[in-house]
Amino acid sequence: MKLIVGLGNPGQSYAHNRHNIGFRCLNHFARRQGIRFDSRWEKARLGQVAEGGVVLAKPQTFMNLSGLSVSRLVKKYDVALSDLLVVHDDLDLPLARIRLRSGGSSGGHKGVSSIISSLGTQDFPRLRVGIGRPAASENPVETDEGVSSYVLGDFTPEEARIVAQVIPRVSQAIVCFLTEGISSAMNSYN
Repeated sequence: MKLIVGLGNPGQSYAHNRHNIGFRCLNHFARRQGIRFDSRWEKARLGQVAEGGVVLAKPQTFMNLSGLSVSRLVKKYDVALSDLLVVHDDLDLPLARIRLRSGGSSGGHKGVSSIISSLGTQDFPRLRVGIGRPAASENPVETDEGVSSYVLGDFTPEEARIVAQVIPRVSQAIVCFLTEGISSAMNSYN
């Protein structure tokens, strides 16, 4: 069993936020695969491949509590951590750059921190989607409040055009992870 988790915040008011790129990427992947998020369990919207073997999940706990949902889903579906892929935004990557990792620290991402805390390990694959950092003139002093405002803000029209071009590439990377594993996906998409 493989579990693909997209991180974001539930609710229409967050739908186009930078922080919700994980949800958007998973939605695109699901549409391309003909999967519908038609069930709920443990505070997550779920979609499943008809033949089984792959579950898609969008935690509905809000970003900072994502680990509560993810850890319960890992147990429910008896998913090996190497078969879990978490798709999320990353401030430290340039806009629309993607990077796969087989594990590692949260890099300050509170959703990933929650998952690490709930699972008791940082050894699980993730697919990071760059949202870039605000220009120094927009956010001269990086504070928690400034970062929160930025990630909870919507993409500008120009950024949205760029992001729309990378989302299909994220779907391709997910397919590669599912069919060939994390090492091959990292070699092909990093």
